[in-house]
Amino acid sequence: MTFSGVKTKRTPLEVSRIILKVAFKVHSHFGPGLLESVYESCLAQELRDMGLRVETQVPVPVYFNQVKLEIGYRIDLLVDDSVLVEVKSVEAIAPVHSAQTLTYLKLANLKLGLLINFNVLHLKSGIKRFVIGTDWR
Repeated sequence: MTFSGVKTKRTPLEVSRIILKVAFKVHSHFGPGLLESVYESCLAQELRDMGLRVETQVPVPVYFNQVKLEIGYRIDLLVDDSVLVEVKSVEAIAPVHSAQTLTYLKLANLKLGLLINFNVLHLKSGIKRFVIGTDWR
């Protein structure tokens, strides 16, 4: 975002609104039934086209007894260094998907996350938002 030529940082709330707008666009274009990787790639590209910084398959560090373990957990999308997005294309969101998203938020020290299941008839029913703390705005 620019104002008088000066870049301003978007809040996580603003970023999440943009992500959801783009997710609806992608879902409207394809509908349900594709692989998770297709939705993830399209979402990432469209967000980049809108000027957001998007990292894909971001490693999540896990520390145990002060030792960093290379376990292989990955965040699907990290947008503007502030919003975590977990992309799914499954029959239904299971409790383990919610737990995974919350765990990634904690491990990555982030406050706001979106779990988006594209394998639904109406995308609204496939979205869950996760907030940790009160200073996420």
